[in-house]
Amino acid sequence: MALEIVRIPALSDNYIWLVHDGASGATMVVDPAEAAPVLAEAAKRGWTIGAVWNTHWHPDHTGGNAAIKEATGATVIAPAAEAAKIPTADRLVGEGDTVTLGAHAARVMEVPAHTAGHIAYHFAQDGAVFVGDTMFAMGCGRLFEGTAEQMFANMRRLGALPPETRVYCAHEYTQSNGRYALAAEPDNQAIRARMAEVDAARAAGEPTVPTTIALELATNPFLRASSAAELAGRRAAKDGFRG
Repeated sequence: MALEIVRIPALSDNYIWLVHDGASGATMVVDPAEAAPVLAEAAKRGWTIGAVWNTHWHPDHTGGNAAIKEATGATVIAPAAEAAKIPTADRLVGEGDTVTLGAHAARVMEVPAHTAGHIAYHFAQDGAVFVGDTMFAMGCGRLFEGTAEQMFANMRRLGALPPETRVYCAHEYTQSNGRYALAAEPDNQAIRARMAEVDAARAAGEPTVPTTIALELATNPFLRASSAAELAGRRAAKDGFRG
């Protein structure tokens, strides 16, 4: 049975992902920025949250941990390298570890740069990857605690996943990312076509994620960077971009 993945908007532009395995009844939540909307959505569906999976320590990804844990008894799974910054963590994981939801297994990928210990969760059999703030639709995370070389390696790694893989990122940044992508690659017709769809979706109040690896390979200027130096230049340009 396929995983059921529910998008929960939170704060100003975060997405929390509620993930359910119908066969086992197991439910977990990825990067709960806050608890209330998660608990309400789970209750509405009759689901019991058994685990929280964090990709990194930032408060807009862990802010709901404590309240969800208190309400449900959920186990909090978090990156081992950021244990000191996620005091609610019960299980610490790193590169190559396996975490499960029912019979569905995800492999932990260490993808540092946005934060020093950032991880992603890849459900290979389900064609899904939860990337936190490492990759966005047409973007990548800011280099708060790491280097362009690390982010370039992350982009290469994620870009090598099967093209149909669905990418579940944690923010609705697509429109602003796309405006920069057009400036970075003004002759890229795939970006131009995608932005027309994104602008229409946002005008209608609709979300633009998840995305796919194939779509990012065609339109993401950070995934398409040919070197760490080019990614560094693009990241610096995006940080100051006001288009």
